[in-house]
Amino acid sequence: MEYGDACMLWVLAKADDGSLEVLEGLPAGVRLARGETAEAFDGQPPPDAILVCSIGRDVVRAVLAEAPSARWIHTRSAGVEGLPLPEIAARGLVLTNGRGAFSRSLAEWAMGALLFFAKDFRRLVRSQEAGRWEQFAPQMLAGRWVGIVGYGDIGRAVATLAGAFGMRVRALRRSAGLPGSGPAPDEMLPPGRLAELMALSDDVVVATPLTAETRGLVGEREIGAMKPTSVLVNVGRGAVVREAPLVDALRRRAILGAALDVFETEPLPAGHPFYTLDNVLLSPHCADQVPGWLELAMHGFRDNLLRFLEGRPLENVVDPSRGY
Repeated sequence: MEYGDACMLWVLAKADDGSLEVLEGLPAGVRLARGETAEAFDGQPPPDAILVCSIGRDVVRAVLAEAPSARWIHTRSAGVEGLPLPEIAARGLVLTNGRGAFSRSLAEWAMGALLFFAKDFRRLVRSQEAGRWEQFAPQMLAGRWVGIVGYGDIGRAVATLAGAFGMRVRALRRSAGLPGSGPAPDEMLPPGRLAELMALSDDVVVATPLTAETRGLVGEREIGAMKPTSVLVNVGRGAVVREAPLVDALRRRAILGAALDVFETEPLPAGHPFYTLDNVLLSPHCADQVPGWLELAMHGFRDNLLRFLEGRPLENVVDPSRGY
């Protein structure tokens, strides 16, 4: 496609999604249709590209069935597990995602969680509320090893901030080599050495996407290998960490604590043990929802749209058969 050629863009988004204002003033020749269902696009010209914003798998599947001419599909989120990946792969569609837009905010939250436990902020708040002057010895992050499970954009952002605190980084990555920008870890391990990474590290941050291979990746064996002074942080996907053995380890004080932004079931069901454990820090899957977070992701799509119009290679291309 040459720049200036006509391009039909279908946008799957909820009616109240204000971040779509970023798409105002698109280049000449780009036509846009917007809807929440496949039926909303009835009568519209067939799309060259599809943008998915917080819309579920079944709706996307139905839209794809009505869009035989589409060549590119972009999801605003970083995770792609909510898309009909087999259909996308079978069609040979180029798939891109919002990778990178949320990395810094998630990395800041991960570091805040590590500080929460190292400095025992919960104890400080309790003492303050009780009007009690009670000195104790907080810990330092400097010199500790942080194990990062999944060394993609989020993992590298965590490593950058961890390095600023004087932490050393031990990373695990499925693919060989170091992608993109960011610091090289002090040590890189292959997936088969996950339990070893968790045993050697002082803290562990899970930042891997959810795929068939990573579902339940961190289970009883891996959690059982952690040090009693270790903290487990999950800013990846909830189903990567098995909650039953984690709850058991937390109850037994086999690890120091866990900080979780994602869960196997969301919203976290009422009565879940995580709500009552005092060595757990919970975030209702909103660690990356900082001011302007969706607009930042939309700007990433807009940049990719210009690449698409100009026939240049797209950024953040995802292999739908692998899920990342």
